[in-house]
Amino acid sequence: MDMETLIRSTLVDIERETGCKVIYACESGSRAWGFDSPDSDWDVRFVYVQPADWYLSIVDHRDVIERMLPNDLDVSGWELRKALRLMRKSNPPFYEWLRSPIVYMSRPSAVEQLRQVANLCYSTERCYYHYRSMARGNVRDYFDREEVPLKKYLYVLRPILACKWIAAGLGPAPMEFDTMVERLIPHGIVKQDIEALVAMKKRASEVGTGEKIESIQSFIESEMATIDSAAIPSSPLPETGPLDQFFRKTIADFDNL
Repeated sequence: MDMETLIRSTLVDIERETGCKVIYACESGSRAWGFDSPDSDWDVRFVYVQPADWYLSIVDHRDVIERMLPNDLDVSGWELRKALRLMRKSNPPFYEWLRSPIVYMSRPSAVEQLRQVANLCYSTERCYYHYRSMARGNVRDYFDREEVPLKKYLYVLRPILACKWIAAGLGPAPMEFDTMVERLIPHGIVKQDIEALVAMKKRASEVGTGEKIESIQSFIESEMATIDSAAIPSSPLPETGPLDQFFRKTIADFDNL
């Protein structure tokens, strides 16, 4: 069977084995970002809910389901209460999941309400600082040398562009890298070199190392200076009421999901 069929079959198996119901499942890695290589892993992330009795217990149950399967298939899910707690803190990966262009499973009514609650919890500040920290870490880890792993440019550019997207008031950063490139980088040598690098990564299992790409290197250095000096207004944690309401309703509707 093809990979998408295998992934959906795996999610159904997880539901049967654990008694949960998967509310939403998507691709979260380079395949969703749009610069996957021929041998890239499959990074499936999902949110699930358990029946009411699972919650009405004095025992604390594990709130994560993980499966590492052949064919580089990495499947990991968060229980709904865990997901909502992280959402309240404006967890950027969770917002990316909800905006993934590759969706494997979705229960529409629950997902629509989940997205509405997510909009109430979104924090520009927390998401911006998450991506800024990611950009800083990747620059530190990969670019303090004469030759660099060329594909790592993409792992620096993506959080930089996410910061620019957020600072421009465009809301949560999209997963698709090319969407941010098209919107935020003007036509010219930088955009051309980035597009060439993406094309190289998509057709090769290993891009390898090489001399620094001058145009991209200069762009990164300039943008990091801007990102580091930006002042993003803070925002308080949202009230728990809407999250509690959605959580209780989803459990009550478990049999109808």
